[in-house]
Amino acid sequence: MSRACRNQTKTASQAVGADALTILNANAAGIDIGLEEMWVSVRADRDPQPLRKFGMNTPDLFTVADWLKVCGVETVAMESTGVYWIPLYEILEARGFRVYLVNARQAKNLPGRKRDEGDAQWLRRLHTFGLLNNSFRPEDEICAVRAYWRHRVDLIEHRAAHIQHMQKALHQMNVRLSPTVTDITGVTGMAIIRAILAGKRDPVHLAQLRNPRCAQPESEFVKALTGNYRDEHVFALKQAVALYDAYTHQLLECDQELERKFSALKPVHDDDLPPLDSTDKRNTHSKNAPAYDGRNLLYHLLGIDLVAVHGLNEVTAQIILSEIGTDMSCWSDEKHFCSWLGLAPHHDVSGGKVLRRRTLKTHNRAGQAFRLAAQAVGKTETAYGAFFRRMRAMHGPRKAIVATAHKIARAVYIMLRDHKPFHALDSDMYNQREKERQIARLYKKATTLGFTLTPVSA
Repeated sequence: MSRACRNQTKTASQAVGADALTILNANAAGIDIGLEEMWVSVRADRDPQPLRKFGMNTPDLFTVADWLKVCGVETVAMESTGVYWIPLYEILEARGFRVYLVNARQAKNLPGRKRDEGDAQWLRRLHTFGLLNNSFRPEDEICAVRAYWRHRVDLIEHRAAHIQHMQKALHQMNVRLSPTVTDITGVTGMAIIRAILAGKRDPVHLAQLRNPRCAQPESEFVKALTGNYRDEHVFALKQAVALYDAYTHQLLECDQELERKFSALKPVHDDDLPPLDSTDKRNTHSKNAPAYDGRNLLYHLLGIDLVAVHGLNEVTAQIILSEIGTDMSCWSDEKHFCSWLGLAPHHDVSGGKVLRRRTLKTHNRAGQAFRLAAQAVGKTETAYGAFFRRMRAMHGPRKAIVATAHKIARAVYIMLRDHKPFHALDSDMYNQREKERQIARLYKKATTLGFTLTPVSA
């Protein structure tokens, strides 16, 4: 071999060595989980049979944990497949393993090689070289609160279906209660419905059950409550009310557990807190809010009042806290936090050009709560409200919601990270600051073009 060929070969080998992947997790394992079985892969030098299949029963999960301990595994990578991963995750974490919960989009296998055992091996290889990112999961106490809150949201959704059944039965009897009152599950609506189920049919007697604060007069109620009461429709109404009451009772039990869980959380501060001033949001109590005082519970837990943030109420604040926890060190700054929420723009760049700018689709519940807060603040005379209206005029309502939610999320992140209270800014102050920024930009632009701006006197 000539000297030139030897030099080329040496240069190629050096390039390969420079591009070689570094092993970051030598004691790694990969697990592919399904409904009835799972495949577990370890390194070939750890066991004569490094790829094994296990069942999904609880004894099988303990067997997997024991086998991984024997093989000297320290960290495990698994995909978040449905809810099948939760029992195994909890068991492995209790045994001392570092468990990586991986997004399936980040661990796509090679084309034509989609098999469960192959997925387990592929996960192990990627995790060995540190090519997988761990999904965020708060501490155990917050996870318990999050599970209760998600279950509570499901209960509210299931109860809403039976409210629609009640409305349907009333319409079939031509009892026009729904247009007459704003909410049929309010005090007036439920009093009239329960009287109908008790056998009352006289519209005058039913109209007298209205709350005196109702906007519609009693004569309108008499006309609306004159219906065609057939037995089959009354029976459907009775069952819908029974199911509504059952879900309401389940909600009360869930609220009691939530209050107990929040009260058991360790406060993140050691300071003596002043009394909470809740006069700024006296009329923001949501109808589906828990029965306990969630604002005070969060205040004593965090040392700051999250509900004071414009757009947030005690429901959205508790949902956000149950999803993100109290430790903000999981995100390096507020930009990474907003990106995780799905509130930051994603740029597709090719050839040095930005092809598309958009927010990625996500099912992040905390991000959805911030979007609801942005919609709620849109009509208020606050700084966030003025910003929302300015963005809506420039870019439309969808982008305005995301931009305002991004602003609220940044404020919440800084409050939880630095333990600083929220300082409100009204719309007039915001508009004045925006005017000053526009004037400064005009002066800078004029100076760049060689002009001088002179303000017009009053």
